[in-house]
Order: sequence, then C-alpha cells, then structure tokens
Amino acid sequence: MVISLSAVLVLAVILVVLMRSKALKPGPAAVAVLFGFFLASTGMAPSIKRFLDSIAETINQINF
Repeated sequence: MVISLSAVLVLAVILVVLMRSKALKPGPAAVAVLFGFFLASTGMAPSIKRFLDSIAETINQINF
C-alpha cells in the first residue's frame, strides 16, 4: 500500500508540474487520469502492479 500511495503522489506531482508548465493541457491530462482509472479496473491491473512492485524491489536492493 505504501508503494502505491507513493506512486500516486509522485505521478500527481508530475501531472501538476506538466500542467503548470503548459507541457500538458487540462484536456489531455483528464484523459490520462481517466485512462489510468479505467485501466485499474481491467484484468491487466494485477500484472501492472506486479511489474511496478518488481521495479520498486529492484530499486530498493540497490545500495548507493
């Protein structure tokens, strides 16, 4: 849960920055948000979550 909440916050910040810098207009941003919302309810959601979890685990194992 912590990883998905962190990912949501990071993606929200990126979305706001892109909209404020005029790199992303509000219309396409809304489409991107809705796409993510509906993608989360498909059969692909568990596969995407496993992929993101494996990336987070890999990053966690890297010692800086």
